[in-house]
Amino acid sequence: MALILEVQGKTPAFGENCWLAPNSTIVGDVAMGENCTVWFNAVIRGDVNEIKIGNDTNIQDGAVIHCTYQKSGTYIGNQVSIAHNAVVHGCIIHDRVLIGMGAIVMDGAVIHSGAVIAAGAVVLANTIVEANSIYAGMPAKKVKDTGEAMDAVITRTAKNYPMYASWFQGKI
Repeated sequence: MALILEVQGKTPAFGENCWLAPNSTIVGDVAMGENCTVWFNAVIRGDVNEIKIGNDTNIQDGAVIHCTYQKSGTYIGNQVSIAHNAVVHGCIIHDRVLIGMGAIVMDGAVIHSGAVIAAGAVVLANTIVEANSIYAGMPAKKVKDTGEAMDAVITRTAKNYPMYASWFQGKI
């Protein structure tokens, strides 16, 4: 069973049909929409500020979602995929975004809809990522527009994670 903890009188809230891996950790002021999945060793830590997550969003293995004390919460939209070992901190991620494996998104960054943050990219504080674009590198810079093929990847990834979670129903 996932570790779900109250912090400073605030307890995480979950929409319908969410799946939490047994060793995931969700604490404090966290509100999650419907059909979300939180995978093995992922941490969503709303201890120092709020974290709001939309519907159909997946937080993959080893990802860390946090915020900044008295400064910035973290806001994640609908159909967002936060890939393995990514760090999302004190930022805003709009709908239909893919954050690649090992990517880091820092405080005050805004990731607009349809964007992709490449694996290993570092989105510096206060960076504004254009809609429907791919950002890569350290620091992350726009490398191209997403196009239909990448848009399909964003959609497919968001839709597949609830299916993957169903494979674990009754097994854990």
